[in-house]
Amino acid sequence: MHIFRRIGSADNKQGGPNDREAGFTLVELLVVLAIIALIATLVAPQVLRYLGSARTSAAKAQIRNIESALELYYVDNAKYPSDDEGLKALVTAPPGDTQWNGPYLKTTSGLNDPWGRPYVYQLKPDASGVVIRTYGRDGKPDGTGEDQDVTN
Repeated sequence: MHIFRRIGSADNKQGGPNDREAGFTLVELLVVLAIIALIATLVAPQVLRYLGSARTSAAKAQIRNIESALELYYVDNAKYPSDDEGLKALVTAPPGDTQWNGPYLKTTSGLNDPWGRPYVYQLKPDASGVVIRTYGRDGKPDGTGEDQDVTN
């Protein structure tokens, strides 16, 4: 029984029961599958590395966007959100904040890094600015590649 037939093969003019239909052999199919598997093993690491660097770049862009929203918050409130208020103050008004003129970000989805964890927000001790950080793919301080920390 033949699974595949050769496309465009010559017409079988005799049509007898002993004539074999043209098709791919099992060996030919296995060779093609082996070549595809070899190409996949060579290409997959490059694709995964590219995806990792794309996530790191996305985190940098999101942090810049959050920084811009925090600057708008500062202009309206003459202060940055406290550590307790955190980045959620960019989306919903903190209790008792009468000068809040937001939302400064449309949704809270931009407050999570590309790996799905919330960005770490810290008001500097002298309240002169903020630190926004993600710990990368592994969620731990330091690291290299996709595990590197990204901060403003």
